[in-house]
Amino acid sequence: MTQNKRLVKNVQLNRSTAGKVVIFIFLFIFSAFMVLPLIFLIMNAFKPLDELFAFPPRFYVKKPTFKNFLDLFAMLEDSFVPTSRYFFNSVFVTVVTTILHVVLSSMAAFPLAKHKFKYRNFIFKVIEFSLLFNGFVLIIPKFIIMSNLNMLDKYSSLVLPMVGTTLGLYLMKQFMEQVPDSVLEAARIDGASEFKTLWWIVMPMVKPAWLTLVLFVVRDTWGDAYSPSMFIHNESMKTLPVLGPYVASGGLIRAGASAAFGVFMIILPISIFIFSQANVIETMKTSGMKD
Repeated sequence: MTQNKRLVKNVQLNRSTAGKVVIFIFLFIFSAFMVLPLIFLIMNAFKPLDELFAFPPRFYVKKPTFKNFLDLFAMLEDSFVPTSRYFFNSVFVTVVTTILHVVLSSMAAFPLAKHKFKYRNFIFKVIEFSLLFNGFVLIIPKFIIMSNLNMLDKYSSLVLPMVGTTLGLYLMKQFMEQVPDSVLEAARIDGASEFKTLWWIVMPMVKPAWLTLVLFVVRDTWGDAYSPSMFIHNESMKTLPVLGPYVASGGLIRAGASAAFGVFMIILPISIFIFSQANVIETMKTSGMKD
């Protein structure tokens, strides 16, 4: 890892000023292009109806208003199930899923990264292969499994499929491989058990990885509208994302309220990203480095 860092530093020192300017301009244009949909959604949330349907459409808002948010809250107050119930379900499922996924992924990744046993490489190849499957492809098999296990209309049908995804295991394993073996051997000589070595030594050293994993799990769980619709039939156990189609079902007249709902749903993931931004960037910078 030290040699890789020195190589990166030498490349940065040898890069010309013109090259830095070109790279900065390219990254600025690319990042601006990526953030445009988010800005457009926020702008639409504050547009009155006449600006929403103006032709040609405008990217910015001339007369911002909070009417879309007021209409959204008034609409949700008339729902059969209180909005607070949807909110509680979303928070509960997201928190439980995130904690279980990080804990179990870390516990499974540690032996794969730092212990040698039979079929270890084969198991990791299966994990890598599983990353090729899109989550939507597995909806029907998940439904059959949840039905056979009698877990429909239970929180477990929303939590367990997300906990069992392999992205976290893959990410944590790759990062734990960078932890020096000498540190683990010193901990074992001092009498630390494998659990203490994992939670008190390894986990602080791979903090950028599990904070990035927290961001990914929260994003996927908080915004998941398919699992509650598929696995939950009891309306009082569904989560906030299922309200999105209900808000948009009013047609064009609810376009502003629908945009306001979208802004409301992205507040939590963006807040977590801002909190863990430095660690996420550190993960992206060092995820490919090896000792």
